[in-house]
Amino acid sequence: MQPTSIETLHRSEGVKLRRFLLRLLGSADAAADAHQETYLRMLGALSRTNVDHPSAFLFQIANNVALRMRNRRRLEGTLFQPVTDLDLAEIVDGYALPERQVIARQELRRLAAAIDTLPPRCREVFLLVRFENLSNGEAAIRLGISRNMVEKHLIKALLQIRRHLSELN
Repeated sequence: MQPTSIETLHRSEGVKLRRFLLRLLGSADAAADAHQETYLRMLGALSRTNVDHPSAFLFQIANNVALRMRNRRRLEGTLFQPVTDLDLAEIVDGYALPERQVIARQELRRLAAAIDTLPPRCREVFLLVRFENLSNGEAAIRLGISRNMVEKHLIKALLQIRRHLSELN
């Protein structure tokens, strides 16, 4: 029997779909977000067209959503490399070469200036995720916004900071 509504499809495929997404994404939070996004896209597709094999179509949408999420994570990672403990140790190490200390302080000032140029909500999201080490989901809960909105703010922040820093060079 072919599911005719999103509710029927959710009842018949929901558990399998969640496991599928968890395997692809490796994180329960990411899988939950992808699960919701998949059903939203499926709902949109069902409202526009008649789908012959809804179950297969649902899993194809889920695969696309998971790929998009992984690509977004990878893009964020390349846009802004996180500060490592080694970088911080070098900055605050009293025995580091004086010129390295000066360069590190200048870089910190430039980064702080770039962060200050961000819109308030964008800056808040960036600081929570990058400096307080909250996950995107935790930041979303704390700010009362969606995880998707957190990701949009992060991407905007990273692009704007990168642009600001490249203009100074």
